[in-house]
Amino acid sequence: MKTLAELRMIREKAQEEMKLRESNYLFKVVVGMGTSGIAMGSREVMKAILEEIAQRGIKNVLVTQTGEKGLSSLEPVVDVIEEGKPTITYGNMDIAKARKMVAEHLVNGKVVNEYVVSTENL
Repeated sequence: MKTLAELRMIREKAQEEMKLRESNYLFKVVVGMGTSGIAMGSREVMKAILEEIAQRGIKNVLVTQTGEKGLSSLEPVVDVIEEGKPTITYGNMDIAKARKMVAEHLVNGKVVNEYVVSTENL
């Protein structure tokens, strides 16, 4: 049986998580997690993105995942979506590239052109 204090902590954590889901965000980062993406290291890339965001204390980013995108030769693939701007698709990502993408694109607003494989309006 949980104490009243423990139940309050659980409730506060759940409310904070719901707030994150419903809040407005500047960027949405979507990591391709289909079988080819996972085989090429997308789990590690996603982990690096989440760690870098946490280390930098960035709050206006939603990180999520998707299945296959049809770009298996470019996996791991990461989309960065910013409202009113073209979706930027980064390909052949690894841990170092993911960290640089967070630092340059999400923090400084500069697309890392050498990693871009597609730019499109969705």
